[in-house]
Amino acid sequence: MKVAFTTSGITLDAPMDTRFGRAPKFLIYDMETGGFEVIDNEQNLNAPQGAGIQAAQTVSRTGTACLVTGHCGPKAFKVLQAADVAVYTTDAATVAEALDLFRAGTLSRAQSPDVEGHWA
Repeated sequence: MKVAFTTSGITLDAPMDTRFGRAPKFLIYDMETGGFEVIDNEQNLNAPQGAGIQAAQTVSRTGTACLVTGHCGPKAFKVLQAADVAVYTTDAATVAEALDLFRAGTLSRAQSPDVEGHWA
């Protein structure tokens, strides 16, 4: 199973980014192999609109089953739900910390978006 994390870095020690649609990068972690890849999200950093939708499409194309992020808006949440990507929110400081919480089963699955659209 693959899990996506929002981040600004390229390692497991990188900080989590609280934003989904405008996160600079997504770290896609493979729970079976322990390997990961980093997907760039630069095209959405300054997008006037649609950043969440485009980011959700990017994440879903990777075959990710779960997303761990700080916050997720309504349009992105809808796209992720349609793609069967479960959303988990956290205030973990780093990707490694969020991964540990995910593995431990202590993160709650989001049942709805937790922010309005167009927030920074």
